[in-house]
Amino acid sequence: MSRLLDRLQGEIDALDAQSLRRRRQIAETACAPLQTLTLAGSSAARTMLCFSSNDYLGLAAHPALAKAWAEGAALYGTGSGGSHLILGHSRAHAQLEETLAGWMSPFIPEARSLFFCTGYMANLAVLSALGGADAVIFSESLNHASLIDGARLAKARVERYAHCDVAALDAQLAACDAPVKLIVSDAVFSMDGNIAPVTALLALAEKHDAWLVIDDAHGFGVLGDTGRGVPEALGLHSQRLVLVGTLGKAAGVSGAFVAAHRTVIDYLVQRARPYIFTTAAPPAVAHALLASLALIGGEEGAQRRAQLKERIAQLRLGLEAVLPADGGARLPQSPTAIQPLIVGDNARAMLTMAQLDARGLRVGAIRPPTVPAGTARLRIALSASHTEADVARLVDALGETLASQQLTEAA
Repeated sequence: MSRLLDRLQGEIDALDAQSLRRRRQIAETACAPLQTLTLAGSSAARTMLCFSSNDYLGLAAHPALAKAWAEGAALYGTGSGGSHLILGHSRAHAQLEETLAGWMSPFIPEARSLFFCTGYMANLAVLSALGGADAVIFSESLNHASLIDGARLAKARVERYAHCDVAALDAQLAACDAPVKLIVSDAVFSMDGNIAPVTALLALAEKHDAWLVIDDAHGFGVLGDTGRGVPEALGLHSQRLVLVGTLGKAAGVSGAFVAAHRTVIDYLVQRARPYIFTTAAPPAVAHALLASLALIGGEEGAQRRAQLKERIAQLRLGLEAVLPADGGARLPQSPTAIQPLIVGDNARAMLTMAQLDARGLRVGAIRPPTVPAGTARLRIALSASHTEADVARLVDALGETLASQQLTEAA
């Protein structure tokens, strides 16, 4: 047994040597800009100003959602009791799916929706069900791991296309004679914050008789006038669109949904193994999500999206003024809450995160294989709950930290 353990330990040691080992911190309080954390390697909890969560609208600790969750638990109990196809599909689940279908009906004719426990499960379900042996999946090179794994689980052949390269994808589709084609892409890329050319991808789907599967995990709730995500922001409308939306990020709760033409949803109910063979999420989750959708689509949601846009603009202007002129760190274009500060080297990313930790600021360092080698970064994630003073503090700290690193390297 020791030989087997030694093998694993050797791999862990190799990750350490490359500054690639992942470590967890413990959140002692609710998700919020000011959060009490016990960081890895420490026994003492500290209150940190955090820029690492996907709580883009600041709803994760909203009192109305906590109240709705408690109401749902009082109505339905704490567990669903079974899979959706046996006993676990509650009235709360049904109402949530009906509401989400209504949200997506302007963009997908005859839309229906299906609720999943997680976005990962939803992507596995869609690609493994639609990607049969007679299909080819055209997968964006920077797709999320859940889309990559869904493609691996499918029986379809998989072809990757270069990041946002519509012309290359057009050529690949033209050369394909498979009866079923699926174009698969993130809507907002989770580590870069940029938006895929979804309108052009939909045009290719129409041209080449393909499905367009879009994972709108980081756009739903944030983009569009009423928060309905990339389809609303770009004015999409097609029966070919299969949309996956995450409900644990901007929506502030948990779970995910697939929205598509009713025939697609009916097919997924029959064929999507990650949906069929798992216990349904607690009905209280769905009950709380109904309250979340009411907030997102209402006046408060509009106000929070406006606040988030202000913080994004403030951060970008501030960082552009303080980043080193030698290009040691760069801020790519991103119009979303995800703002990557690319430093390149794994060790430098970890050092910068540690230096910010010492100042009471928590920003996650992202390294390969999550991002390509040589593009290690700080993934700054903004929330509508961040104040102007919060962002100013981060900008000042980053400016001083990066300048200090330059002086150290010069010496």
